[in-house]
Amino acid sequence: MKMISWNVNGIRAVIAKNFGEFVSTEQPDILCLQETKARPEQVQLPLELGAYHAYWNSAEKPGYSGVAVFTKQKPLNVQLGMGVDVHDTEGRVLTLEYPDFILVNVYTPNAQDELRRLSYRLQWDEVFRRHLLENAKRKPVIFCGDLNVAHQEIDLARPRENRKNPGFSDDERESFGKLLECGFTDTFRHHYPDLTDAYSWWSYRAGARSRNIGWRIDYFGVSTHFMDRVVSAEILPQVTGSDHCPVGINLA
Repeated sequence: MKMISWNVNGIRAVIAKNFGEFVSTEQPDILCLQETKARPEQVQLPLELGAYHAYWNSAEKPGYSGVAVFTKQKPLNVQLGMGVDVHDTEGRVLTLEYPDFILVNVYTPNAQDELRRLSYRLQWDEVFRRHLLENAKRKPVIFCGDLNVAHQEIDLARPRENRKNPGFSDDERESFGKLLECGFTDTFRHHYPDLTDAYSWWSYRAGARSRNIGWRIDYFGVSTHFMDRVVSAEILPQVTGSDHCPVGINLA
């Protein structure tokens, strides 16, 4: 089973670029999108998605945030949000249950410039951890999406310069570490523990992508006891259309 996650930074914009071709080429069994910035009725999906069941969680604020999942296999159950009203207005979480696992598609809030939203971000992280752990009591959990944090220095090109910036603050990195300590594994780093220059997001400024001055902030994490099912993990930097590129895993 092939799963792909991609922060598209606006689904309508990426559809106008290479999205249909990307789906046709990759043929994912499950495709998770973040930052869709649209409601489903606003989107004319490409024909390549005709064989998929589509599920959306859009933000109350128009043109902001939002996640979606396109899946060839109909899930047993779908939950929008985490069941906590204060954290469920921005369309950031979709949870789908399948026979063998539970999939959680997430777009984590950004701590923003000068870390002005850090306090909220850390509260949100705590609720998200609890959401994953509650689901993990029933079945193995796979979470994927834009977690908005580079966990280790190896996960961004310039760690020294970004030490106190959003996405690489000590608090955010520690929070992500707590998530993994709860019984989850970062699939890419598991398969490539020492691989450098492997990034999934690049600033639009100063030709960062062409120079590969990037960050790895998009993840697939799985319940650690489920790792034997994850036969490969990948980043697809050759796929353009967003400031992020897709990431993926393959399950046995």
